[in-house]
Amino acid sequence: MRSIIQVLFILLILALGYLVIDSIMEPIRFNRLVEQREKATIQRLKDIREAQKAYKDVYKRYTGSFDTLLSFLHTDSFSVIKAEGTIPEEWLEEFGLEKARDKAIAEGIIVRETIKISVMDSLFGVGFPVDSLRYVPYTEDVEFTMKSSKILTSSNLEVEVVETFVMYEDLLAGLDEQLMVNYIDERNTITGFEGVKFGSLEEGTLTGNWE
Repeated sequence: MRSIIQVLFILLILALGYLVIDSIMEPIRFNRLVEQREKATIQRLKDIREAQKAYKDVYKRYTGSFDTLLSFLHTDSFSVIKAEGTIPEEWLEEFGLEKARDKAIAEGIIVRETIKISVMDSLFGVGFPVDSLRYVPYTEDVEFTMKSSKILTSSNLEVEVVETFVMYEDLLAGLDEQLMVNYIDERNTITGFEGVKFGSLEEGTLTGNWE
């Protein structure tokens, strides 16, 4: 009987030890997973931001539609002016760069050609999984929220704006709920937003709230 009690006592000590260690490790595991998810999410937001900047370069506005943005990346292109030829050194010395260049173009020494470069290749390169841009990493196909609009500044200028974000409750789904609540409160205190985002619909900025 005594030996049974001793065995049970040892098992109880081991169980309590496990619980203590697990309670210490849980926040560490949580922080590691948060860092992993945030890092992947921020990189994806940076990629979306670059795509939006390219879209605005071509169409002079942002888009609030992932279908439109992805179609742009798949099918559109930039017009690039390629120049071939060399300006004679004596012309540079005599006329200066601008006039020497104009003279070289006029006389056919420099030939300009407009070529098309794929937006996809220019921004991300071949094989980039562009269709995944709309989805938040480490989630069950949760999409980023993306909105675009126009605002009127105090100088009466119309400015194109865009905002893209994911809330932490979606990004951190499945993790310890109390630790998640605590982390969301902490980030909201620091950034004023309960998620990860870039841009704003209230001012003309593309800054991310992680920057």
